[in-house]
Amino acid sequence: MTISAADWAFDKAGSLPFVEQLVRHATQAVGDGRWQPGERLPSIRQLAEALGVSRFTVTDAYERLAAAGLVVSRRGSGVYVARSTQARRLVREVDASASAMAQEVALLRRVMDTETFPFKPGSGCLPADWLGDADLRSALRELARQPAPLTEYGSVQGHPALRRQLGFRLERYDIQADPAQILMTGSASHGLDMVMRALVRPGDRVLVDDPGFYNFQALIRLHGAVPVAVPRDAEGPVPAALRLALEQHGPVLYLTNSVLSNPTGAGVSRQRALRVLSLLSERQCWLLEDDIYADFDVRHSLRFASLAGFERLIYTGSLSKTLSADLRVGFLVSNPALIAELTDIKLITGMSTSMATEDLMYRLLTGGRYRRHVEQLCRRLDEVREPVLARFESLGFGVEHRPVGGFFCWLKLPGEISAADLSRRAAEEGILLAPGRYFSHQADADSYMRINPAHCPDSLWPQLERLLAQCQQAPPSHRPTP
Repeated sequence: MTISAADWAFDKAGSLPFVEQLVRHATQAVGDGRWQPGERLPSIRQLAEALGVSRFTVTDAYERLAAAGLVVSRRGSGVYVARSTQARRLVREVDASASAMAQEVALLRRVMDTETFPFKPGSGCLPADWLGDADLRSALRELARQPAPLTEYGSVQGHPALRRQLGFRLERYDIQADPAQILMTGSASHGLDMVMRALVRPGDRVLVDDPGFYNFQALIRLHGAVPVAVPRDAEGPVPAALRLALEQHGPVLYLTNSVLSNPTGAGVSRQRALRVLSLLSERQCWLLEDDIYADFDVRHSLRFASLAGFERLIYTGSLSKTLSADLRVGFLVSNPALIAELTDIKLITGMSTSMATEDLMYRLLTGGRYRRHVEQLCRRLDEVREPVLARFESLGFGVEHRPVGGFFCWLKLPGEISAADLSRRAAEEGILLAPGRYFSHQADADSYMRINPAHCPDSLWPQLERLLAQCQQAPPSHRPTP
């Protein structure tokens, strides 16, 4: 059979380039099965004349479709829909439950699901339309005009000027670090993985905050080590619990958020930080200070690195939370010996990081736009945080800690409502929640959940009120156990 020119949707007055229209239409037609494998497409001349476009436009479209594996060209015969079944699997992904670590990353998968969940109060990032899309596009155009090539490996430790700029930024937090002590990474998560490779061996114990970032525990288990929870309150890790964990488990590393912690939004007091550092020093335990939310810290809170230096401390940061989840840029700071070892690990496991992406970030950081963008983000968060918390309190939620910045709030559910039950019901209606069991192993973890005020529009509340009522009316036997 032959696909006729009439089978092509095309709008000469549309805003998309003609080539893009042709490629998009053909891709969708093949993907949804309207064009079957083996069917012949119109010749270049026929389609160009029927649609009133140039032959070059049709030739370009056919070449793009062939490169994508959707069509095949047979010399002297024509262009046909490819017989490969891959053409009909354009939107499918592997079954997530097939992974042995499915439960470890279940919330991460949901956060990244852009179709199932129109509401994401449990998200760990800002809404996409809050971030600097226009600034990014402008910086990309600047990058494209630079004379330097975009085809070579970058510096092993990362963009030199960007590392110097990060050194200036660290000085704002009373952290002194030479650019040679800074290693650029593909993301903060990439940096954490490299640190685990350098310092942790299978069977080792690694301390984590409770409540704390759930992906820390997944990463520890991935490396064959054992996570040990250290309870924390509004002032930081609880010293008595930390001392007991150090004595009983002999950990080699402690992973912690010092500022605007995930999920509580809390920091660490000076007195508590000094006590923590003293206890870790006694046991020769490394500290990794994860400070990826630093730009949202309008009060310039205390950091462990400002008190202890880098003898047994690693500091990690990121530029992805404020700019783009897609442009991944992170960095590590530590003593020269460890940075040298981590640089070798970076080379072995992934070569250099993207110089183009790091150059882009450097342009944004030094062009004045970034400062204004971050100030706007902080203002918007300040505008929504208290009204959202007040709304939750009116529904019976308890606010354990009122953050002064960032986008995480740790809430206690009303009555005996199970966070897991509420999360399950919400997911069925396209609402992503983050129940406490992902962040804590304490006995009452199922009474808590993490909330991101930036993802709580007015249209969310009627649904949430109804779901809470359903949970309250459910018989105890139907409520999941933590």
